[in-house]
Amino acid sequence: MSTSQDFKPKSFIERPEGKTGTVFGIAILGALAFGLYTFLPLLITLAANTLYLAVMLLALAGIVYVIVDPKFRNLIWYMYKSVMRWLTGLFVQIDPIGIIESYVDDLRNNLKKMGNQIASLRGQMRKLQADIESNERTMKQNMTLASRAKDKGMENVMVLKARKAGRLQDSNIRLQDLYKKMEVLYQVLCKMYENSEVLLEDIQDEVSVRKREREAIRASHSAMQSAMSIIKGDSDRRQMFDQAMEAIADDVGKKVGEMERFMDISSGFMSSIDLQNGVFEESGLEMLDKWEKEGTSILLGSDKERILSQVNNSGTTNINLDEPVGGKHNTSGKSQYSDLFDF
Repeated sequence: MSTSQDFKPKSFIERPEGKTGTVFGIAILGALAFGLYTFLPLLITLAANTLYLAVMLLALAGIVYVIVDPKFRNLIWYMYKSVMRWLTGLFVQIDPIGIIESYVDDLRNNLKKMGNQIASLRGQMRKLQADIESNERTMKQNMTLASRAKDKGMENVMVLKARKAGRLQDSNIRLQDLYKKMEVLYQVLCKMYENSEVLLEDIQDEVSVRKREREAIRASHSAMQSAMSIIKGDSDRRQMFDQAMEAIADDVGKKVGEMERFMDISSGFMSSIDLQNGVFEESGLEMLDKWEKEGTSILLGSDKERILSQVNNSGTTNINLDEPVGGKHNTSGKSQYSDLFDF
């Protein structure tokens, strides 16, 4: 699983609270600069007094020491980040588990919509198969009639039937190309549905386990203990846990986003087809062609390349439209995100 291998913790600035921290940091620096400018005459007056000057130098030395000492600097930075995270949390959902639970709801709803899309696509493919087979039978009948007309010297009838057979043949070529595209669409939707089912079950179990683990970590690692760990230069277990959950939230968010985008593509593709009149718009094909040429799918993995290669090389995938979709579960006994919590 590439999730743990590709995981890089976000910096403070990259997180939502980082934006809040940047704004507050600029405001604090501006306030300090304004305060220094305002009180500069007073400071100059105090510096003229030897006693006041000594006190000011001691205070300045203390400030410099805190800034230079890495332990105190890390402690202040930790406290600042904690305050900014708390402030941001008042307005924005930044709890990774809460974000994941929102994605789970989206994923569950998308699975229902995708199931309906697959059923609708099945119906269209069956109708298209019937049209192709009907055209094939009618084309053969017209060719037979053209041959008989030729034998009887009926040139006009022969030409008429031959032209009709030719038009049906041209139509079938276009319809068969369309059917190949629909095969790709069908296989991708089915594979996305299966993978999303596994992802949904896996994430639900993961969140359930990590909720209990987070409560245990928070109970055994108070804010003061985390601060002391920072001062000692040790890693903060609470922070590492949150970073791992953020990685899961990012991964699930990308997969849900890809799922929704392909559902939009498939919906646009199907709505561009008018099987009743045997026509389809090029815009629908262009959307699907563009997706095929894009990079690797994070939700499909290597299955995308396999599906496209199978259709392009063999010309057909021999799919069974009556085969049920989904129902697959994670039987490995290990979550795909487990390695993120090896700390």
